Amino acid sequence: MTQRAKPLRIGLFGAGPWAERTQAPALAAHGGVDFAGVWARRPEAAEAVAARHGTSAYTGDDGIDALLASCDAAAFALPPDIQAPLAARAAAAGCHLLLDKPVATTVAAARETAEAAERAGVASIVFCTLRFALDTDPWIAEQAAVGGWFTAHAQWLGSLYAPGGDNPYAASPWRREKGGLWDLGPHVLSVLIPVLGDVTGVTAARGPAGTTHLVLRHTSGASSTVTLALAAPPKASGVSVELAGEQGRAVLPPWNDAVTSFRTAVDELRVAARTGEPHACDVRFGLRLTEILAAAEAQLG
Repeated sequence: MTQRAKPLRIGLFGAGPWAERTQAPALAAHGGVDFAGVWARRPEAAEAVAARHGTSAYTGDDGIDALLASCDAAAFALPPDIQAPLAARAAAAGCHLLLDKPVATTVAAARETAEAAERAGVASIVFCTLRFALDTDPWIAEQAAVGGWFTAHAQWLGSLYAPGGDNPYAASPWRREKGGLWDLGPHVLSVLIPVLGDVTGVTAARGPAGTTHLVLRHTSGASSTVTLALAAPPKASGVSVELAGEQGRAVLPPWNDAVTSFRTAVDELRVAARTGEPHACDVRFGLRLTEILAAAEAQLG
């Protein structure tokens, strides 16, 4: 008789809106996971999320070590520059990593995290939603296999900061400081790079209300343009990615909810942890995303 795989014990670091709405529900409902606990800087936030999902709450520096000691893997729902050093600490403790995007907003911090994971020999995944959504992930693989793409255009126009809005993510200080380039850019790059190849050149320019425009060159020879915004008018908001090439045009399909996508990311982390095979969207890929975004930010001044 084949033995059933032992559940992966995962601790969640972070208890804000993203953790409440996505990571915690996905971990609690996942049949192959033991939801080991929730750590947060605010004790009341950790306790609220933990109580909702029947797990333990941790806080403080000692709480970090205590949760890591009870885990096989650590999932993160924290601002990127808080996430990075904690992820390196988790890797040193022998925990596999399920990171949020971006890994960090400086190349040095992202590299330190990647090197910590490599030294420890732990598996890692960066949760770029479109790489794990049931409709978009197969589409990305299909377009990469087709090849012959000439150019691409991507727009991700959010209205997070539109007047009168009440989106809970609008309270995020790092999003307000870093804007759509860092919040939305990883998602778009996670689609374009597998299809068109790595970025060999980037030109960045500012648009209205913090909008960022990018022109990218890729190793395949193709070019792409990207527009990212968090303060677009609500009626203008939306997401589109269109490829054009030898076979005609291809348009990114709509995707399923983030909870389902996160559960898929957990599944793929379990596979990477079991096999030792690096995932295509691992911390090294996350480092590459940070390098590209930092180069664009440097041009913006």
